[in-house]
Amino acid sequence: MVSSRERATPSGQRRDPASEVAELRRRIADYAERYYRFDSPIVSDAEYDGLLRRLSDLEHAHPELRSEDSPTRRVGAPPAPSFSPVEHRVRMLSLDNAFTREELISWAERMSRLAGRPASDVDLMCELKIDGLAMSLRYENGVFVQASTRGDGILGEDVTANVATMCGRAIPGRLSEHPDLALPSLLEVRGEIYMAKSSFEQLNERQAKSGERLFANPRNAAAGSVRQKDPAVTASRPLAFWPYQLGEVAGGPELTSHSEALRFLDGMGFVTNPESQLVHGIEAAVSYCLGWEERRDQLDYEVDGAAIKVDSFADQELLGATSHAPRWAIAYKFAPEERTTVLLDISVSIGRSGRATPFAVLDPVKVGGSTVHLATLHNEDQVRSKDLRVGDTVLVHKAGDVIPEVIGPVLELRPEGARPWRFPRTCPSCGEPLYRLPGESDTYCMNVNCPAQRVQRLTHFASRSAMDIEGLGEQRVADLVDAHILADPGDIYRLVDRQEELVSIAGLGPLSVANLLRAIDISKQRPLPRLVVGLGIRHVGGVAARALTRSFPSLDALMAASPGELESVGGIGATIAASISDFFASPTNRGVIAKLREAGVRDTEPEAVPARAASSEPGAPRGSVERGPGAGSAPAMLAGRSIVVTGTLESFTREEANQAILERGGKAPGSVSAKTYALVEGTDPGTGKVSKALALGVRVIDEEAFLELLETGHIGGRDSGERAGPATGGASRDSGERAGRESGDIVSGA
Repeated sequence: MVSSRERATPSGQRRDPASEVAELRRRIADYAERYYRFDSPIVSDAEYDGLLRRLSDLEHAHPELRSEDSPTRRVGAPPAPSFSPVEHRVRMLSLDNAFTREELISWAERMSRLAGRPASDVDLMCELKIDGLAMSLRYENGVFVQASTRGDGILGEDVTANVATMCGRAIPGRLSEHPDLALPSLLEVRGEIYMAKSSFEQLNERQAKSGERLFANPRNAAAGSVRQKDPAVTASRPLAFWPYQLGEVAGGPELTSHSEALRFLDGMGFVTNPESQLVHGIEAAVSYCLGWEERRDQLDYEVDGAAIKVDSFADQELLGATSHAPRWAIAYKFAPEERTTVLLDISVSIGRSGRATPFAVLDPVKVGGSTVHLATLHNEDQVRSKDLRVGDTVLVHKAGDVIPEVIGPVLELRPEGARPWRFPRTCPSCGEPLYRLPGESDTYCMNVNCPAQRVQRLTHFASRSAMDIEGLGEQRVADLVDAHILADPGDIYRLVDRQEELVSIAGLGPLSVANLLRAIDISKQRPLPRLVVGLGIRHVGGVAARALTRSFPSLDALMAASPGELESVGGIGATIAASISDFFASPTNRGVIAKLREAGVRDTEPEAVPARAASSEPGAPRGSVERGPGAGSAPAMLAGRSIVVTGTLESFTREEANQAILERGGKAPGSVSAKTYALVEGTDPGTGKVSKALALGVRVIDEEAFLELLETGHIGGRDSGERAGPATGGASRDSGERAGRESGDIVSGA
């Protein structure tokens, strides 16, 4: 009888389970060796997990096919011959995986049956699963003496010389003496060596400048740095370490729980992960996992899931372990943000400024919760440094709402004869030459009459962040440009005189034309900052436009301002000021503005107090975040505060609002928690976020209060656009204490 778990072949016939198991074992062993030994994976973690899950299902359905040497019963990979082997006296195990809430609950029910009490009555330690290199650090009489990788869980690799270069900056070379904690004669600390995202980006920038190959991701950069033959190379890399548990211990205090062990490590001089949390019951642990899955993009290090561990050491001993994983812990794997797929083509798009941007055309793949078929390649240098070629199998990354990015090719899978890609010499839209300006990485089409630029400029003017003209999207704009009806934004407001021509265009019936003209008429009354954004002045987005129009509350005043006067506005630097002056000096641009005024488009803003330059604010906090090329600096007045935005704002797109928060040192998560400082409520907000904020006592503020917060760092009284729930939100929440202590994970890897 054929099992329902068996997979059909392309011809429609059922595949023999024994042959599929053999093939899966071969592939998984190959992928594991590339990942663990050579730090050069050729499939994403999610694809590896899927193969392992498939093999486990087959072995469960066909017990006769089980084998002691199956990858489902092994940990990691054997140590590489280039490093001396180290035997782990206490095995370094892996973790079983859960991919859904239901699987977490099932694990908890199994655990509770063995422990003899309900899963709702067990203390659990919840920790982020750091994507790095699992490491064992050995201390004798308080002094660091050895470092080894996990290897296959029994034998690891001796990397002492390399890890020793991290002493004093990422790990203690000597454990701290503590009056209340006895120093163990032997202490093995297990954790994860990793590289922060920001450090990884800086490392790749250095690699690119020196002409060296770029690293695929922070995990591979960290692992490759530790496995260097020359310790000096390791010393030059920005590595960090999160401890997550104890291994072998002799002497020292009697510890009874995992959370107590982490506090002990804190006292010994280690820095433990601040996002770990001790919770009571499985439901609280599930909430921790699902919550971090939503907001993992806030972290400056890669995580691929969360680990849940029974806190009590006595319970851990009672529950025991299988051949490869403890029964007292499980890893909840987040939805994948990376996948591999085939690069079908590399094309170039022309933006409204004429910038030519290469992008990847991909074989569609589901990643980060959505299907991706296009991804940015940024510029010519990025394509060259990553050595991307049509036909390559590539690793694609997508985090949250961020535009998908091609990380790099899997060179082992490159098809024979694949040729390096060359940037085109002419514009794909108008055929005119493309120019790369000296000292810049971007390439431009200089033809101001380029159809692609015209379409993009008009689409931007009508976009939600600018004049918000419903019904005037990119395709419709392209149709109107092709029909020679639209050439510049001023023409939009003359469409009322060309209704017969509009009706003749495919897809525009009388009702569609009436709706479009109504939307155009409504847009005339948009606030002045929206018009300034719509004009498409280089470097001027929603934040800058709002600051400018508070100081210059009419288009005439803004057009007449000198570069020096513009620079006096907080956040406006020399580059932006020059860009504004150059824009308004153009006779063509002034002609468009005259057409807009003639049509009755609002060009003034209610009188406002001129904004002072950020640098001259008395008592401004030290530290700032650069806004962009030539921009001024915004004080870090929101340092450490989490501000969530929901709904649609008039002055900003969601991305601009989040950027404004980040520029002032704040955090911009996608969900509300007890540590949220404020929820900004626009039109059509998410009712779930508002309800949760009110229930938690988090401040709910409108757009005007948000603008005040960005400018002053403070929220006014209840009459200034603030709603509040039963508890008091605000600054007291910023330092919100976490229950429990910190950790990382018992294992890294696929």
